[in-house]
Amino acid sequence: MKIKHLIVVTTVSAGLAFGVAAQGHEKEKEESLSSADVPAAVQKAAETQAKGGKIVRWEKEGANYEAVIDKSGKQWGVKIDTNGKVLGKHEESKEHKEKGEKY
Repeated sequence: MKIKHLIVVTTVSAGLAFGVAAQGHEKEKEESLSSADVPAAVQKAAETQAKGGKIVRWEKEGANYEAVIDKSGKQWGVKIDTNGKVLGKHEESKEHKEKGEKY
């Protein structure tokens, strides 16, 4: 009986671990977009954030969008939801270094 419980616990634990790993991998998936594929509310929020800079590319990350903005010699990633709410901002070169990419 104890072996049966051990097998069940091991199976459930492995399933949870693989599920969490797969979920984390999905978050990192980025898809490049053209500005025509980005909702107007998202574009407007990005333009507000870009003040004095230029939007150089668009990415879709899960349900959210990211505008990469070149401003003052640095590139910034601005994460925006489909309603145009800014969720976060980060320096692109730091993100690429964390992922081990050359930038």
